[in-house]
Amino acid sequence: MTTAQTENLNIAAFDRMPSPEEIVARVPLTDAAANVVLEGRRTLQAILDRKDPRIFVVVGPCSIHDPVAGLDYAKRLKKLADEVSDTLVLVMRVYFEKPRTSTGWKGYINDPYMDDSFRIDEGMEKARDFLLQVNEAGLPAATEALDPIAPQYYGDLIAWTAIGARTSESQTHREMASGLSTPVGFKNGTDGSLDAAVNGILSSAAPHSFLGINAQGQSSVIRTRGNAYGHVVLRGGGGRPNYDTVSVSLAEKALAKAKLPANIVIDCSHANSWKNPEYQPLVMRDVAHQIREGNRSIVGLMIESNIEAGNQPIPADLTQLRYGCSVTDACVDWATTEEMIRNTRDILREVLPQRSQA
Repeated sequence: MTTAQTENLNIAAFDRMPSPEEIVARVPLTDAAANVVLEGRRTLQAILDRKDPRIFVVVGPCSIHDPVAGLDYAKRLKKLADEVSDTLVLVMRVYFEKPRTSTGWKGYINDPYMDDSFRIDEGMEKARDFLLQVNEAGLPAATEALDPIAPQYYGDLIAWTAIGARTSESQTHREMASGLSTPVGFKNGTDGSLDAAVNGILSSAAPHSFLGINAQGQSSVIRTRGNAYGHVVLRGGGGRPNYDTVSVSLAEKALAKAKLPANIVIDCSHANSWKNPEYQPLVMRDVAHQIREGNRSIVGLMIESNIEAGNQPIPADLTQLRYGCSVTDACVDWATTEEMIRNTRDILREVLPQRSQA
């Protein structure tokens, strides 16, 4: 009897993946990018520690599929970020990995050519190169951590990380979060419950030991120190939103019961907008007024935004793709994004300094 008779019976092939060290050598971190990453992380930590009274906003496409349009968006966002920097800290949403309910395009890393060729080796390098360019443009970047070894390839270019609603209760992702170098937002479950997010924050704050890979691509036991900057992201669920004052108050009480800081980020998309991008501005305005009227726990917001509004299916002929339009969740367009962010700044500009002193 051999292992060939009992092992890998459903594996078609093992294709060699370049190690993180190899990918980083091809797309090395520059001083300019490193400075943006480090400053972005320090700023976010200061907001979570209440040393910086501003609100951070994670804003950008639901997913990146066209790096040209993505960099076009980044340059627009950088100008807007500079304009509102007295009140808001803008972080570009750069999501490469898409969890699917059943099947569908899994994102730029998994299938960069959108043709089911699954050139993950090339997708990883392209993703790193895109992140490098975003940071060199002066924008810190945010992403969702899905694959547990992916951070070894591009984690040095990320300022903020989300753990999604489907993975907040995953022990693998809690362990991974405990070793990430960024603040980490845990989303509430798809059913709207907070337990997974709160327990995720508690778990990731502790040291862990688990299997992973090192920079050379070798299987390793990774031993973490724990991440002190976990926080909750309210994204709605179970058929209802949870950005309202009652839901926020319940989240504050759940965090207090767990002896965690009252740091809450509101995702204006997903179930909070009933997956209708037209409602995102209403959600953001409501949350801004909660802060203006005295809320002290809301520290951040999330927006799904692109150059063009809505979304589109992936056509067989990729030349027919509409420029700057999402191929996953529907987004608000650029003009709406500018209006949302400028309106929020106007609502909050005079009250945030007092908020930090209260």
